[in-house]
Amino acid sequence: MADLGPQTEISFAGTFISSAFAACFAEFCTIPLDTAKVRLQLQKKVSASDVPGSPKYRGMFGTMFTIAKEEGLPALWNGIVPGLHRQFLYGGLRIGLYDPLKIFFVGGLLTGDIPLFQKILAALITGAIAIAVANPTDLVKVRLQAEGKLPPGVPRRYLGALDAYMTIARQEGILALWTGIGPNIARNAIVNAAELASYDHVKETILAIPGFTDNAFTHTLAGLGAGFFAVCIGSPVDVVKSRMMGDSTYRSTLDCFIKTLKNEGIFAFYKGFLPNFGRLGSWNVIMFLTLEQVKKIFRRQV
Repeated sequence: MADLGPQTEISFAGTFISSAFAACFAEFCTIPLDTAKVRLQLQKKVSASDVPGSPKYRGMFGTMFTIAKEEGLPALWNGIVPGLHRQFLYGGLRIGLYDPLKIFFVGGLLTGDIPLFQKILAALITGAIAIAVANPTDLVKVRLQAEGKLPPGVPRRYLGALDAYMTIARQEGILALWTGIGPNIARNAIVNAAELASYDHVKETILAIPGFTDNAFTHTLAGLGAGFFAVCIGSPVDVVKSRMMGDSTYRSTLDCFIKTLKNEGIFAFYKGFLPNFGRLGSWNVIMFLTLEQVKKIFRRQV
């Protein structure tokens, strides 16, 4: 990701393909962390009447170990198919539209750095548009990741990703595929702004330091910065989104927020913070490193 420059250009199609590929690769590498994050977020606060040893999941690596032990190692990749569907659509659109929207806001004649406000605004809009298209894939991904919570002997609701899409549409109605669209748009618009704008800005800041060049090390530092800002800002809406999609007992986004705050306290909104940062930090590093390299294939001199 870089601001406008006169040396090279890349088409929307090239950016979309590069972004979709990079996002899918990062998704495959980091989805075990995402599965752990979702399980931790869906886990309710333990009451005094609960049996000793609860809660079931404790910490990122403890959760991953428990899932692998009880459900098998492949269970850590539950939801990978809709996850790849999601990243192809969401990743391709949010990044593919980002640069054109920045150019629209500042005008095509601007040279040099684009103001931070325009970056944030462009990323907010592209994140909202992209997830509005990709919400069904996000819903199915969360449903499949939550399947391991079913008691022993209870049959699974879905045979796979495609079956989940059809079953939800048939039993709950086609609009049910957009369950949680409110918190999901809020979460992804905010996280997208935190990721893309911070990556742009951190990268520019690093490159202004003598001795730093536009290389893999710089991309890694900028990717970690993007992940950190994203998880700090997006965790509360991420928790609400996961609970809305994984638990049908909530009547609305506000109902989910109020019940979570009342029953579990403010820190419940940062449940799974470490796995979320581990996930987003590593995801952003892998995605931006891959993206920077793949885009070189599509760039042409102008």
